[in-house]
Amino acid sequence: MEFITSEAFDPSLLLALFFVALFAGFIDAVAGGGGLLTIPALLLAQVPPIQALATNKLQASFGTFSAAMTMVKRGQVNLKQLRITLLYCFIGAVLGTWLVQISSPEWLEYIVPFVISVICFYFLFAPNPGEVEANPRVSEKSWQRFFVPTLGFYDGYLGPGAGMFYTLGAVALRGRELIQATANAKVLNLTSNLASLVIFVLGGNVVWVLGLAMLIGQLIGGNLGAHAVLKGGARFIRPVIVVVCLCMLAKNLIV
Repeated sequence: MEFITSEAFDPSLLLALFFVALFAGFIDAVAGGGGLLTIPALLLAQVPPIQALATNKLQASFGTFSAAMTMVKRGQVNLKQLRITLLYCFIGAVLGTWLVQISSPEWLEYIVPFVISVICFYFLFAPNPGEVEANPRVSEKSWQRFFVPTLGFYDGYLGPGAGMFYTLGAVALRGRELIQATANAKVLNLTSNLASLVIFVLGGNVVWVLGLAMLIGQLIGGNLGAHAVLKGGARFIRPVIVVVCLCMLAKNLIV
């Protein structure tokens, strides 16, 4: 497997990655899908795929931390109620990250566009999704023990769009309001990012110089995005999710 080390990089490259991460942090805080920007940017910087995923987790963890803490401070998340859910999320992410380091995530490239299409059409055509709380379609136990660890596994194994998947699941399956679903998604995404990051660090796959430059941008973007969510509400989140979905689909079709 090819590796690169944290040697001196061109300052212009570090600056470019900083701005990419800033915008990605904003998008992640609102809808998810920031990895659509950061992972290709790292690959363009000649970072090998596994190290790109690992370095992306470093910077994404700080972006989701910024967004999640904003939601917690504003009273949008009850961490005590999420304890069991977060545990299952953590376990799923650990398993996914461990597996991606000994296998190839290429097969997911065929599944992810289909799932993104479902999310896009749901938020585009469903009448007022998440604007009011609805009756849940699955039980809390099913959500905690099957759907959340599955999403955590995906986030650990590949990652782009995971925050969006958490949000859709809470809206479509648990009937949550969109703002609450988005707020909880930030904490779930933070959990799976941190679990994945720990495994990647232990595997020695993080390129620290690039990751540190990007995490500063993520902190700023995540904070700005979280405040935009709280200010704009469901009417702001919904179109952003649709646009991000369409961009992700276009990216997959072009590639």
